[in-house]
Amino acid sequence: MRWTQEPVHTEDSVSSPRAPDRDRLRDAFFAAVRGLTLGFLRGEQWRLKLGPLTVHEFGDPVPTPDGWSWPILGGLLARRAGGTLRYEWRRGRLVATVDGYWPTLPRPIYRATQLRLHHLITRIFLLQMRGRVPPAGIPAGPAQRLAAGGLDLAACAGASLLLPRRLRLRGFAGILLGYHLAAWTLSGRTLGGRVLGLRLVSVDGGPVTLPQAVVRLAALPPALARFRAVHDELALTEVIEDAP
Repeated sequence: MRWTQEPVHTEDSVSSPRAPDRDRLRDAFFAAVRGLTLGFLRGEQWRLKLGPLTVHEFGDPVPTPDGWSWPILGGLLARRAGGTLRYEWRRGRLVATVDGYWPTLPRPIYRATQLRLHHLITRIFLLQMRGRVPPAGIPAGPAQRLAAGGLDLAACAGASLLLPRRLRLRGFAGILLGYHLAAWTLSGRTLGGRVLGLRLVSVDGGPVTLPQAVVRLAALPPALARFRAVHDELALTEVIEDAP
C-alpha cells in the first residue's frame, strides 16, 4: 500500500492470476461493504451510507482498460468534490486506487483512523474478490496442522513455566497471544510450522497483516469446536506446505 500528501493517493493490491468478471468488479464492493464493515456502513448504487448520512458519493462508473473508475462527488468524509476511486486488474494483480481525494478529517486524525480502516477494508475486499482459486500453495493437511498447533501450545506452556507460579496462567495467555501474532505476521511460520514445514499466508500467497492475524486468532476457538477452518475463512488465510 502507498500513501502521499493531500490530495490523497492510496493504492492497495493483491496477487490475482485470473482476471475477475468485469461486471462483478464494478458492483461487488458496494454490495459487500455492509459485511466488510460489520453492518456499520451500507452500500447503495455508487454511495456509502451511515444511517441516513452519505459518507461518500460517487458518479457513474467509467470503464478503463483494466477495470472501472468512479469520480468522487462528495459526502460527509470528502472535503470537496474531486478525485477518483478505481478497481482494476493489472498484469496479475487486483488493484484498488484512490487518487486526488480530499478528506474532511484533519490529516493526523485521517491517517490514524480513516486511512487505516480504508486499507483494512480494501485489502479484505480484494482478497475476497481474488478467492482461493488458484490456491496460494499446497494446502496443509489436518494432521499436519494439528501436530504443528500442539507443538506451539507446548512451546508457549513451557515458556510460561519460567514465570512465577502466580503469574503462569495469565502469562500463558499473553505468551500465546503475542507468540502467534508475531509469528504469523513476521514470517508466517511458528515453531510448529517450521518443524512440520508449514507456513501461514493470505489467500493470494502474500504475508498476513496484523488485522488478519487478530481475526484469525479470535476465530480459533469456534474453529476448534467445529473442527473446521472457520478462522482461515474469516481471515482469508491459508496454511500451506512450505517450500524447502
